[in-house]
Amino acid sequence: MGSKNKLKRFRENETFPNVLQPTREEVLSGSFAQRGRWAEFFGNEHPLVLELGCGKGEYALGLAKLYPDKNFIGIDIKGARLWRGAKTALEENMQNVAFVRSQIDLIDRLFTKGEVSEIWITFPDPQIKYKRTKHRLTNLHFLEKYRTILKEKGTVHLKTDSEFMHGYTLGILHASEMEVLYANHDVYRNEGSPPEVLRIQTFYENQYLELGKPITYLKFRFPSQ
Repeated sequence: MGSKNKLKRFRENETFPNVLQPTREEVLSGSFAQRGRWAEFFGNEHPLVLELGCGKGEYALGLAKLYPDKNFIGIDIKGARLWRGAKTALEENMQNVAFVRSQIDLIDRLFTKGEVSEIWITFPDPQIKYKRTKHRLTNLHFLEKYRTILKEKGTVHLKTDSEFMHGYTLGILHASEMEVLYANHDVYRNEGSPPEVLRIQTFYENQYLELGKPITYLKFRFPSQ
């Protein structure tokens, strides 16, 4: 994508009512006004579901269509990608989906304790190199942040083409005595996967499937405190 197109998308994001772009300083200082008030933003008390590293927001949009009685927020730091999902939501008049341009490590500053019902992590970079472990979205550091904002028995979903990421996360979950609700190493060849796992496919997921790569899925939650 050319720099002119990126700049155009950045400008349009600023005008979109379904896109929030707080600065890092705003979030860290506690002055992000939406935190703890997402029900006001959507105008209802429906469950709040996040997609982390949402890219173009394909999964958030797909889930929003499947579950109109839930509210969805896609989070990504790359505004040019996020623009596509936000624009689609506006064009289709989808009232239950929004987007936040922010780093995921700030998630516990974007939402208050127990404000979120579900978290989806879809096709994240597995960060295979050891030095990149701190950026892996299912490491203990991130999991603790998710625990903070999730409601009691709130769930986390991981859908990925990376067997490494799937196995790494399973190991973390078992070692931490978290409750694995569902695990599948190949969702399209093994029966029993939830409909939202099978019916929503991203652009890159379709590419992985064409290459014959298995798609894995995990659903888990934290033990009751």
